Amino acid sequence: MTTVRLNNEIRNKISALVEIEKTTKSEIIKKAIIEYYKQHARDKSPFELGKDLFGRYGSGETLSENYKMKIKERLHEKHTY
Repeated sequence: MTTVRLNNEIRNKISALVEIEKTTKSEIIKKAIIEYYKQHARDKSPFELGKDLFGRYGSGETLSENYKMKIKERLHEKHTY
């Protein structure tokens, strides 16, 4: 069992739905939770889950394009006599 505190506006809306649909408050709330879940908790692909993070914390460089050059530079710096 779960207890939820609702403000007057929401309580009034639920009461109106109870009258319209001839059902209980519990049923209205259950249906609302199921609909919310359907809209927000769909199976998302890894891309969908992380798309707002991609590129957000990058260095701004094109590391995937010039990584060989970066490695050569670092090795050259390390082994210059």
